Amino acid sequence: MSEIVDTFIAPPCDEQIEILYQDEHLLLINKPSGLLSLSGKNPLNLDSVHHRLVKIFPGCTLVHRLDFGTSGLMMIARNKAMNAALCQQFSQRSVRKIYSALLCGHLTDNDGMIEAAIAKDAASFPRMTICATHGKPARSHYQVVERTEYVQQDGSVVPVTRVVLTPETGRTHQLRIHCQLLGYPILGCDLYGGLQMSGSATTTRLMLHASELHFVHPVSGEVIHARHASPF
Repeated sequence: MSEIVDTFIAPPCDEQIEILYQDEHLLLINKPSGLLSLSGKNPLNLDSVHHRLVKIFPGCTLVHRLDFGTSGLMMIARNKAMNAALCQQFSQRSVRKIYSALLCGHLTDNDGMIEAAIAKDAASFPRMTICATHGKPARSHYQVVERTEYVQQDGSVVPVTRVVLTPETGRTHQLRIHCQLLGYPILGCDLYGGLQMSGSATTTRLMLHASELHFVHPVSGEVIHARHASPF
């Protein structure tokens, strides 16, 4: 099998990381859209959340990642022990993650569950694919907030549905591919149909924002309810 080559080069990201909370154990940040979570192998993809933060907080590590185009809440561990404790909460699915998104078109149903296994698509890297045979189980819940219109920077108007998305699992590209399967891709999603609707081609970003993180602080035992409003 031929080696998969990642040819993606991230454009410069001028937006700054916003530190929402910090103590001696962990950080909660707001990641801007258009910034990698972790530096890529290509030297041109050095800029990332980790690359920026490790200069300020030596020894810090990522507990989880957000896609390049996704903005919002990320949890950063400040030492190895904290990383292990937080990763355990993720693996046990005791961390509740909630996202805000704009989907192309107006959904018919007000809420529902998408359940479809996800696998790597070696022929179309970096895309993932729905595959019942080789995929890993994945479940996502959606709840409609409003059916409205989104005005692009060029003045064009597209019909969208604002939704709250709650993934029960944490597969790569899960929300993006599940929304495409639903028939309403996330606006601005280049990999899964979010630029195909009439008027959507000029969308400047992926309309997906990690708006809530709920977890237990491993040291204090406090239940943390982190929230950051969607910028769109």
